[in-house]
Amino acid sequence: MKVKKQKFGVLSDGTKVHLYTVSNGNMSFSCTDYGCTLTSIVLKNIDGSKTDVLLGYSTLEGYLNSKYCFGAIVGRFANRIGKASFTLNAKKYELDKNDGPNTLHGGFNGYDKMMWKGSIVEEKNASGVKFTRFSPDGEQGFPGNVKLEVTYLLDENNNLSCKYTARTDKATPINITNHAYFNLAGNGSIYKQTVQMNSSKILEVSPKLIPTGKLLDVEGTAFDFTKEKEIGAEIKDTGMGYDHCYVTEMYDTNNPQCAVPLSDSDLVEFAVVKDKKSGHEMSVFTNMPGCQFYTGNFIKGILGKNGVIYQNHDAYCLETQCFPDSPNKKEFPSCILEPGQVMKAKTVYSFKI
Repeated sequence: MKVKKQKFGVLSDGTKVHLYTVSNGNMSFSCTDYGCTLTSIVLKNIDGSKTDVLLGYSTLEGYLNSKYCFGAIVGRFANRIGKASFTLNAKKYELDKNDGPNTLHGGFNGYDKMMWKGSIVEEKNASGVKFTRFSPDGEQGFPGNVKLEVTYLLDENNNLSCKYTARTDKATPINITNHAYFNLAGNGSIYKQTVQMNSSKILEVSPKLIPTGKLLDVEGTAFDFTKEKEIGAEIKDTGMGYDHCYVTEMYDTNNPQCAVPLSDSDLVEFAVVKDKKSGHEMSVFTNMPGCQFYTGNFIKGILGKNGVIYQNHDAYCLETQCFPDSPNKKEFPSCILEPGQVMKAKTVYSFKI
């Protein structure tokens, strides 16, 4: 395993930004302390060439000027909170309205635009980078001083683990995820790539994509991926494309568990994605109750890596998370982290090359 640290750029205030690259000989990933961002995942192809399966930018400037969170960490609460507010312990908290009347990915001051402190991590069979930052009480409108850790680890079996840890001194909603845009072919339309999900339900949402509180069966609909299916097979029946939270097997409808995981010892396999032309395959494992499946519905015209201009549906996100708007939905598992608890969320992207 090899880990390399190099300069990625400098912010306007003189802060140095670094790029870390971790390789096991068969695949590699790169990440930066700006936004705790995954900038690339490079896989070998059948013919021995290499393909970067993450969308993003070639330079730091691209990430500085982007509003699309390519590969970045989003929080303190990923996804949407309806009416940009919630009430906790009899106190109402007002948040940024950066998505119409709602809050998306923490508001205007997102984690994707913040500097994190990086350090190289060496374990017995894996290497990677641990990023930390302190989120003060009141940041983005949320209560509590929160200590955050995000660790990206690559092992010898081509498993990229994303570990999210949080501690707080005051009860607070917490929902951290990575917003990687995948395309196992490297670029172009994702319509012919296939997905199979171990999920029979999605969250019903309003026209503004706020959950109603109900769970809907996917059977017989365009949202059914319980059997392997091309992403483009029924995407037109969804409208703009997929942007829905699927329910993972970590959620038990008969006995809903706490959505904030306090142990990362048990994971479930949520999805398998394949690009049969390149031979690349990715499985997703998680201990989170939901996963937002988003098909890059609003990335048309973005100038990305190596001069490639992205189009809508050139990538998909598999954002493992708590249910959206759960601070306002008593029927959903609680997303509240209490003082003394340690959130231990984990997602593994496992690649077959």
